[in-house]
Amino acid sequence: MSLDQLIEQCKKNDAQAQSQLYKLYASKLFSICLKYSRNYAEAEDNLQDAYITIFKKIHQFKSQGSLEGWMKRITINTALQRYRSAGVFSIVNEEQIEDVSVEVEDNQMSLDFLLNIIQELPDRYRLVFNLYALDDYSHKEIADMLAISTGTSKSNLARARLILKDKIEEHKASLNSQSL
Repeated sequence: MSLDQLIEQCKKNDAQAQSQLYKLYASKLFSICLKYSRNYAEAEDNLQDAYITIFKKIHQFKSQGSLEGWMKRITINTALQRYRSAGVFSIVNEEQIEDVSVEVEDNQMSLDFLLNIIQELPDRYRLVFNLYALDDYSHKEIADMLAISTGTSKSNLARARLILKDKIEEHKASLNSQSL
């Protein structure tokens, strides 16, 4: 079955087509959910909620652009909605923090370690970091998505980078002390 046929069957609420669409994209969408969630269980919940929304709104997909891109956007928005409703973005001080760069040597940092420290970031920092650094959204787009100011977006990104830099430096120091 072609992708277009699969979409048409999903629009008719065909359970077999929905299952096939799920299997086709679940791993890609789950990796997005992991980036925007605190842990594995929350990522699973976000994936389930995203697919519910995808299947409810599949009739709105007009085949202009990629289905995968459309599904990714729904998945990100589904994960973000959890935080919008919880009010995690109310921040009092929007002072600009000096921009921080983080150097990561491939041979010292596992992807699991990096994912772990990103997931440990406070919600508002993790979400802004992922949207900006990993998914290439602008601060204006992030501000619109999260209903915050661009200054808050920039501030949260700077704070996230600072926390990540500290954790990476701690990890490097612990690795160096173990090798002595």
